[in-house]
Amino acid sequence: MERAEATEEAGQDTAEQGTPPAPAPEPRTRRRRLRLVRRTALGLVLALLLPLLAAETALRINYAGDPADGTRTRHRDAIWLGHAWVDGRKTDADLAALARRLETTGISDLYVHTGPLEHDGTLPASVYPKARWFIAGVHRALPGVRVQAYLGDVLATETPDGMRLEKAGTREAVVRSARQVLDAGYQGVHLDLEPLHSGDRNYLALLDDVRALTRSRHAALSVAAHQIDPLPGFHAFWGTVTNHPKWWSQHFFGQVARRVDQIAVMSYDTMQPLRSTYGGYVAQQTSLALEATPPTTDLLMGLPFYHENRFGHWAHAETVPAAVRGVRLGLSRTDADRARFGVALYIDFAATEGDWTAYRDGWVG
Repeated sequence: MERAEATEEAGQDTAEQGTPPAPAPEPRTRRRRLRLVRRTALGLVLALLLPLLAAETALRINYAGDPADGTRTRHRDAIWLGHAWVDGRKTDADLAALARRLETTGISDLYVHTGPLEHDGTLPASVYPKARWFIAGVHRALPGVRVQAYLGDVLATETPDGMRLEKAGTREAVVRSARQVLDAGYQGVHLDLEPLHSGDRNYLALLDDVRALTRSRHAALSVAAHQIDPLPGFHAFWGTVTNHPKWWSQHFFGQVARRVDQIAVMSYDTMQPLRSTYGGYVAQQTSLALEATPPTTDLLMGLPFYHENRFGHWAHAETVPAAVRGVRLGLSRTDADRARFGVALYIDFAATEGDWTAYRDGWVG
């Protein structure tokens, strides 16, 4: 009791006098704290940068070496063409110039933009009034070259607006649109629906339905495909961080490839800062795609025939020579004798003479 009372009295005295201020930390203590903060920050930076530096170094190494002999065009190449070819802006002179341009290449397929599809899957006939003129002109000037209707739209996978493949009615409308362009004279349907997330079962169902139609009409079904995970499961990690998975798993890529006649990898917009790392990345993508694509499906690797500078694409790095060398290296290392293989050029209206020369010198030979 007495000890408690004494403690209480001491507490009252302290309260009356006020709590004395804490002593200022010694200069040595402050320095230790600052060093700890700096080391922690440096550790976090290194934890982020070291894996990135290791990955970029690996891509540069992947760009080394010489492509094998014979890894050049199999005359199964393709090019994406802009909408101006079927909406009335192009003339007979333009078509003649295109024919001259393509005569000395390995291009056997034209993906001419005939959409875009409406979000409900329909396609107004009014958006491609000159399709028959274009198709007939190509067949006259370039016999043996196939013209496919390039149909695209934005999917509502990352924003509220866009096409919803989970709706059976939308998928049925896309099939009707495919029938519509085949009736107009096209020899194939080329689908480019983005952003398409890895594992989308509704997309696979759509491909099954469209291919049933194209096979019954002896026409081709081709798709523009996302890149493959550079590391296993990377699309899931990137989707968690950015809400934009971007890549497909190699397994899903194979599921798509088995449902189509041609699969064209959009091997650009890679975020690579250097030609060497971009070329190494394309070599890796080529190998991954070759491993997943059955020998009965044409595999095409995209070449960047455009020169924008924006997030994900640096024109000084993503060049045609770097892409062609990367394609040849990946082909050499994985399946050098594969017959059903080519490159796809994106896109005609942005291409320069330098792009065409690089394609011919590096790939056509």
